Amino acid sequence: MDRFDYVIVGAGSAGCVLASRLSEDPNVSVCVLEAGPSDWHPYIHLPAGFIKTFHMKSINWAYQQEPGPYTGGRSIYAPRGKTLGGSSSINGHIYNRGQRMDFDTWAQMGNRGWGYADVLPYFKRLEKRVGEGEDTYRGRDGNLTVTTMDWRDPLCEAFMEGAVSLGIPRNPDYNGAKQEGVSYCQRTIDKGLRVSGSTAFLKPAMKRPNVHVHTHAHATEIIFEGKRAVGVRYTKGGRGGTPVEVRANKEVILSGGTYNSPQLLQLSGVGSPDLLHANGIEVRHALPVGEGLQDHYAPRTVARVKDIKTINELRRGFSLWIEALKWATARRGLLSLSPTMVYCFWHSGESADSSDLQLTFTPASYKEGVQGQLEDEPGMTVASWQQRPESRGYVRIRSADPFAPPIIQTNYLDAELDRRVIVGGMKLARRLLKSAPLSPYYAYEDFPGPNINTDDEFLAAATERGTTTFHPGCTCRMGPADSTWAVVDDQLRVHGLEGLRVIDASVMPRMISANLNASTMMIADRASDLIRGKQPMESARIPDAAVA
Repeated sequence: MDRFDYVIVGAGSAGCVLASRLSEDPNVSVCVLEAGPSDWHPYIHLPAGFIKTFHMKSINWAYQQEPGPYTGGRSIYAPRGKTLGGSSSINGHIYNRGQRMDFDTWAQMGNRGWGYADVLPYFKRLEKRVGEGEDTYRGRDGNLTVTTMDWRDPLCEAFMEGAVSLGIPRNPDYNGAKQEGVSYCQRTIDKGLRVSGSTAFLKPAMKRPNVHVHTHAHATEIIFEGKRAVGVRYTKGGRGGTPVEVRANKEVILSGGTYNSPQLLQLSGVGSPDLLHANGIEVRHALPVGEGLQDHYAPRTVARVKDIKTINELRRGFSLWIEALKWATARRGLLSLSPTMVYCFWHSGESADSSDLQLTFTPASYKEGVQGQLEDEPGMTVASWQQRPESRGYVRIRSADPFAPPIIQTNYLDAELDRRVIVGGMKLARRLLKSAPLSPYYAYEDFPGPNINTDDEFLAAATERGTTTFHPGCTCRMGPADSTWAVVDDQLRVHGLEGLRVIDASVMPRMISANLNASTMMIADRASDLIRGKQPMESARIPDAAVA
């Protein structure tokens, strides 16, 4: 039986950062268990390859959500990375931290050391920012290269001018002092190649003799002695494979992500007694594991385009060959792009103190009901979503079978506020697409369509076509022990148990105003200091004017 100081379950964004930081101490040994394969596949590293990895079950858990009250009876597809790098190896490359108030809210919920001033130094330590940004907010010496979209497209320029015409300012750095405004996206792409948690952190760490990475290792149970976690059982090769045990001298760390970490806890007897009993699992420790799931839900407004080519045309025929040549020779062009080109952060109404809407623009359109597949005719798309939803769902085991996918119920738009904000976002998306600077290229609105005008009609359209933005969090929430909802404390230790932490997006106590990859890495980086007993980085001194 192998024995290590730390056993990390999951080689996603958090697991990669943890393996890197913990193994800096040559006197400790680190084992990383990853259910998927190595990240060798070329589509992982080719930025435009996300269209292919989106449905590749060899490197993707390819989960399905349960139909919810506002999904029109649809089961929404929920991809998650299943390879070294996890979802950072298959995502849309976006680097977006969120607003200052997001993390200050975490601290106000009873989590010491997680306010914005506390976490900003960790964001900076991770980052190698290439491009604009004040040193107060941006890092230059980290492993994670962050660049700005270098594709210049007339439709993108016209969209941003349209935003300015509506009073939305350009913002050179939405990860700086203020998030509000419109700009080209910042992304984890360097020299035409994806920068994942694996390439930035894990692969360099694997050169150390104290780092041991086991792929095709599907964790099935946490091993306990009394209330202390002492190891992990996994199956080498998945269902029907070889059972293996690995022991942890110091700690077991769950970094499987928002869906898989609560699933493994529940399979191991940690969770709701009613759920565990219903599935024939002995209750080891009662906690609200899996409850509180949040995600961003986005309807996509589509307009038909005239008098200009969009990505829809560039990705086929002779044009695609030209783009492939550009990438092969200079690592530029269409194949070096992210799925989103432009970001816009703004208000759903006059009463919002900070931006509560996130909108993305792409000079392309996708087939109805088939995410990731471009249409044949030219189009442009604005996705709009509420940044801080109130609705909460859950992740629960389907059975005691560790290979059965979990039940994922997000309950999108269940809260009345969420419905109001999502309608406001769709109205703003329409105004942006119909703005004067885009008029030379705007043919007509394809979805939701010009006949949709009332709030009820917009909400019905959101129900019909809205989808996940792939930002699930909050299923093992961080909070005080006397709360009714927390699973881990502000040191990310599981309440009531020993030698066990959860370190991934599931510990977020509430959703942030951003994509989750950047903050997930920050959580892991700060957690590495907590685990090692190191003095936390000195809190940042932030100008009072920075409020969002």
